[in-house]
This record gives sequence, structure tokens and C-alpha cells, in this order.
Amino acid sequence: MKDLVKFRARPKLNSPSMLATWPGIGSVSSIVATYLQRKLDFKELGEIEASYFFDPIGVMVKDSMVEAPQFPQSKFYYCKNKGGRSDTILFIGEDQPVSKNYELANCVLDVAQRFQVKRIYTCAAALTRIHHTEPPRVWGVVTSHHADRDLRKYDLVQRGNLQIAGLNGLLLGVAKERDIDGICLLGEVPTYATQIQNPTAALAIIKVLTKMLDVEIDIAELAQLASEAKEKMKLVAAEAMGEYIDYFTTPIWESEEDEEEE
Repeated sequence: MKDLVKFRARPKLNSPSMLATWPGIGSVSSIVATYLQRKLDFKELGEIEASYFFDPIGVMVKDSMVEAPQFPQSKFYYCKNKGGRSDTILFIGEDQPVSKNYELANCVLDVAQRFQVKRIYTCAAALTRIHHTEPPRVWGVVTSHHADRDLRKYDLVQRGNLQIAGLNGLLLGVAKERDIDGICLLGEVPTYATQIQNPTAALAIIKVLTKMLDVEIDIAELAQLASEAKEKMKLVAAEAMGEYIDYFTTPIWESEEDEEEE
């Protein structure tokens, strides 16, 4: 797998952790990653050869000129923390491939082991019956009993048996195979609001993740986005309730017609 990664830098990192993310429900994982990238001093580390994992199904044409095929980017970044604290590697995948997910997970972990990463973090959405006006909790799952202590330390919800779809979950399974410590943080998302971005769940995760990574960032901007998102969710909730009422109730005039027929 080493030939699939092109390194832009070869920094000496101090006992780094890695956060690896791909798009998922509510864009929770992607919001977390891109917000951290903007707020911390991340530099480009390397990139995975996307053409090995993705097959283009067409091309773009601008002004009648065909452009070269475009592939989703899969990039690594690094941030050196001050004061002797552990450094951080960030992996952002713009898309998940249709196949070769297991190979891609191993490719990411090859880089993690190259830099002697002490722990892998992923994040995702946890679909629940939570209402959008309620503060979302953060669930936690781990790959080892060693990491299990942090579930209690950071007061993470332990829900026992569940499934984490996509590479945000699969990566930790592969990490367990390779005996790499890992944690997935899942922010609660209302089941009726899966189709819109959820910065509220991302904010809940970031509040925990920054403590785990021992970094400090300004969360005011994300908090504002979360506040604005609640208005969108309010509309989605109203629409969902309307569909529910339409499905389970019969208009009065239809009931009267049925009675006349009887």
C-alpha cells in the first residue's frame, strides 16, 4: 500500500493521534474534520492515489471542452502542538468508494503506523428519537479495554450493541485487527433530520474530541451554525409530522363517504 500514498512532507511527530473522516449521515464527520482543519495550524502531509479506489463514471464539459476525469481527494494533514503535547494527524476523505473499502482502511492505517500513531479516532452520527431542541449526547465505542477507560472519563454514552455504517466504522474494525487503539465518537441526530447537515451533533463531538486530543479551539462559529441549523430542523420536523398525520388519519369527508356507502 505504500506506493498508493504520495507524501508532501516528512515531519517528526510527537506521539500523534489520528482523526480519520469520511462523509456520512448529517455530514457530522466531515463538519468535525473541516472545522478542526480551519481552526488549527494543519499542514499538508500526503495524499492517497484516488484513481486506485475510485472509478470515474463520466467527465465534465466546459465551453464544449472536455476536462480530465476528477477524483475525490483523500488527504492527510498534520498539526504540531506546543508545549510537548501530542501532535495530531488529520485524514479527510471526500467520498467513500463503492468497493475496496477494506483496502482503503488499511492504506490509512499504514500511514498511521508509519508515524507511530497512538490512537485512531473516527466520528459519526447516532440516529435516535432525540428532538432537535434537545442537546445531543455523544456515544462512544472502542477497540480495546485500554480505550474503554476514556468512555467513563469523558462521560460518553455506552449503548452496547450497534452498527456503524461505512468507513467511519470499518476503519476501527481494521484497526482492531491490527491491534491499534481506536475510538469512535457518535453524535446524536434526530431520525427525521438525516438528510440535512447537523452541526449541532458535530459541535457535541468537538467538545469531547478536543479534550481527548488536548487541543483548544474557538467553537463560537460552529455554535452559531448549530443555532441556525435548528431552524431548518424545525421545518423538517413540521414536514415529517405533517406526513405522519396524513398517513395515519382519514379526512372527515372521506369518512362520511365511507359511512354513506355502508
